[in-house]
Amino acid sequence: MPDAIDDLFRRFGKAFNKADVEEIAACVTDDFEWRLNAGGAPSGTVLRGKEGLRAHFADKSKAHRQARYSEARIHRAGDKLFGTFRVTGIDHAGKPFDRYGIDLYELKDGKIALKDSYLKVD
Repeated sequence: MPDAIDDLFRRFGKAFNKADVEEIAACVTDDFEWRLNAGGAPSGTVLRGKEGLRAHFADKSKAHRQARYSEARIHRAGDKLFGTFRVTGIDHAGKPFDRYGIDLYELKDGKIALKDSYLKVD
């Protein structure tokens, strides 16, 4: 039976597929941290807070075109959650991509506080 965590991640996933930044922001804490899979070692680019999230989505040069997430599953491991997914789309160079990824999540006060992202590369 679905619970509040399932509902949260369903909302979050739908918002990502629509690039609905305000709905994404509604699912995260004010001090949310998103560690992107690229952008600098060792932890990639780190976005902080809802404003960091909004700025990232507002900068279209950072967004993959036609990104579509599928095969998403949430796996619970104690106080951590892991999300596995497939993402397809067009990259910054105009080339199609099809990759699997995993996100580590931490929750706080019923919202997502951390999204630490990893993608398989070619």
